[in-house]
Amino acid sequence: MTPRTRIVVLVVALAAAAAAVVVGAVLLQSDGAETAAATQAPPDGDPPLLLDLGVRTDPEARDLRQAEQLLAKGRRANAAALFRRHDSTEAKVGLALATWPRGSVAALRKLDERSPRSALVKLNLGFALFWSGQRARAVEEWRAARRVEPDTLSAVRADDLLHPNAPRGLPVFVPNAPVPKRLGGLAADRQLAALEEEARGEDIDARLRYGVALQRLGRQRSARRVYDEAAALAPANPEAQVAAAVVRFDKGNPTPAFARLGPLARRFPDAPTVRFHLGLLLLWTGALDEAKSQLQQAVKIDPTDPAAREAKRFVQRLVGAGTG
Repeated sequence: MTPRTRIVVLVVALAAAAAAVVVGAVLLQSDGAETAAATQAPPDGDPPLLLDLGVRTDPEARDLRQAEQLLAKGRRANAAALFRRHDSTEAKVGLALATWPRGSVAALRKLDERSPRSALVKLNLGFALFWSGQRARAVEEWRAARRVEPDTLSAVRADDLLHPNAPRGLPVFVPNAPVPKRLGGLAADRQLAALEEEARGEDIDARLRYGVALQRLGRQRSARRVYDEAAALAPANPEAQVAAAVVRFDKGNPTPAFARLGPLARRFPDAPTVRFHLGLLLLWTGALDEAKSQLQQAVKIDPTDPAAREAKRFVQRLVGAGTG
């Protein structure tokens, strides 16, 4: 994706969140999880740690990001020392996994009892359970993470684990308007604050930019509110209508997003953004041929349109990946 479509505010904040976690696709899609749990050995190595620090830049957040990176490199003692400096839930979750397996599950269960509506705790408790061989219980925790705190990156990550054959994360709306250069020199938290402030007016592009930032932080519910407000303010704006459709995508039930996005192709036949985002959502469902067809239609409508140029790059990647 080009720099035009990236929100600068999230580059630093999400740098530590790029780790991939693979946890038995066949098991997680099986109705016989209890039986499988009894017959399969725990995964090799240590369970991962995934924190959700957003755009925080305070000293504790810096320590926690560093500790998270150290733990990913196997430097558990160094990570534990940093986690012990702080008393937050995030630090305690980190310490529980940095001392794996010594009391990790018990420590995370205690945290879960104290913070029963924390998706972060449930996500990482799920990892500890999975790595200890309690796979069915891990799935329960990941489902609970989505349920109790859906407007978080931890909930999005839990959803990834529940749908391991789908792309990680959720499709994010791609706006045509570029990110203003004035945001580039600001710290991550100040960039997000600026985006929020600008979104309070009637500038639709500003609202869409803020919605994209929220989506990339995993705050799908908040992004949906922003996009819905934009769509209500600008019923004739295809981008606002598309954004309000895309944010409704759910891996377990993608129908509402397609039901809202599909009719926009007839309502806005000259807007490549509709076909591009139809292609994007189809990619998330694994319908590669249909996705490529929609992306090619976006290019055909107006090759000079920013969404069409993005669609062309996607088609080239699909062809390069051998999908035809």
